[in-house]
Amino acid sequence: MKIKDVQFSGSSTRVSGRPSPRLPEFAFIGRSNVGKSSLINMLCQRKGLAKTSQTPGKTRLVNHFAVDGKWYLVDLPGYGYAKASDRERKEISAVIEDYILGSEYLVLLFVLVDARHDLGKTDFDFMIRLAQAEVPFSIIFTKADKLGPVALQRQIDAVKAVLSEHWEVLPEMFATSSESGLGRDAVLTYIADILKTL
Repeated sequence: MKIKDVQFSGSSTRVSGRPSPRLPEFAFIGRSNVGKSSLINMLCQRKGLAKTSQTPGKTRLVNHFAVDGKWYLVDLPGYGYAKASDRERKEISAVIEDYILGSEYLVLLFVLVDARHDLGKTDFDFMIRLAQAEVPFSIIFTKADKLGPVALQRQIDAVKAVLSEHWEVLPEMFATSSESGLGRDAVLTYIADILKTL
């Protein structure tokens, strides 16, 4: 897939406030500071499209980006930001839950996991909730360039081993790097293939 045009279409805290027209949505989510904004910028090859920050919890809204007028790339708030207050965490969780459970146009959710770390309880519990709600998702390992090929494969295999205890068919998995562009073609091809089936 070649992306020619990406336009910011709007932000919202509730599904009812999403932009028009209605298009298929591919959303991205992960723990705060997992590299979500950098990944989105890399996929679209647009610096500054999604705002990056060294401060976790920067994204608080559901941001829609129209890609070639055919589908939306949706940037969701990060979850699991420990330094947020209880009220802030509840507000962010409400925004995330409203979108994930309420968007009839959501085709696939990409859950981002830092390739350098083992699958944490927060990520695992989130995936379990997705499965229980029958929300289709795939996994993207970010910052894969920080590991050598052997170490990266070891991390991916470890995640597969954990998930295999709960899923007979594992979600699709991609290794990416916003620095090198690793995984860009694979993720975009996957999205393009799904769009062809809609």
